[in-house]
Amino acid sequence: MNQVFLNGVGVYPFASEEEIFDYLEQRKGILVAVNAEKILHATDETRSTINPNIGYCDGIGAIWALKRRGYKNCVKIPGCELWLKIVARYHGDKGFYLVGGKPAVIEKTVAQLRQQWPDINIVAYRDGYLKGDGERQALIDDVAAKRPDVVLVAMGSPKQELLMHDMQARHPHAIYQGLGGSFDVYTGNVERAPKWWLDHNLEWAYRFIRQPKRIIHRGIPLLKFVWKLVRNKL
Repeated sequence: MNQVFLNGVGVYPFASEEEIFDYLEQRKGILVAVNAEKILHATDETRSTINPNIGYCDGIGAIWALKRRGYKNCVKIPGCELWLKIVARYHGDKGFYLVGGKPAVIEKTVAQLRQQWPDINIVAYRDGYLKGDGERQALIDDVAAKRPDVVLVAMGSPKQELLMHDMQARHPHAIYQGLGGSFDVYTGNVERAPKWWLDHNLEWAYRFIRQPKRIIHRGIPLLKFVWKLVRNKL
């Protein structure tokens, strides 16, 4: 499967989650959720991290763009669901390393995972608040030493992608995924949109209704993205 480049950002037009798993069987890499914001605000630094890895459509904006390019079968794959399907598939035979969230959130995440999958092998975990370059390097060294099969990093973009890039340089034989705020969603600290909104790809609209202040920070960039899309400028 070939990448499609949107504003220089490489995205794979996966038609299902199963296609992602088939791809991961062939090559390991960093799973990067791509949405309108990441495409619109792409820099040379973020492109250099996303493009050698596995960008997938986590936002409806990326789906709109790919469908305009002729990829009619591509689907939105929410990262906050994908990581749990990775756990569900591999919990019995792979080792997991979790990073991210506040201390209480990561503790609750690990407890819930162990309750849901009693045989899960979590080789290590820590919160996402790294105090300086020393703690960051110590984390990278620990991942390289413990050699987990799956590394899940919930710190927000682009911080999580840059950290995973450096982890991968030391330990390339793992599946990496950036999760943003997924641990908060999993533990119930943050509520997702109701099912109807999710089924109709309107999660973004639900968030604007619930948090009108997001319109300034997220709505205006989305309008810019749509305008560029209509004008074939992506």
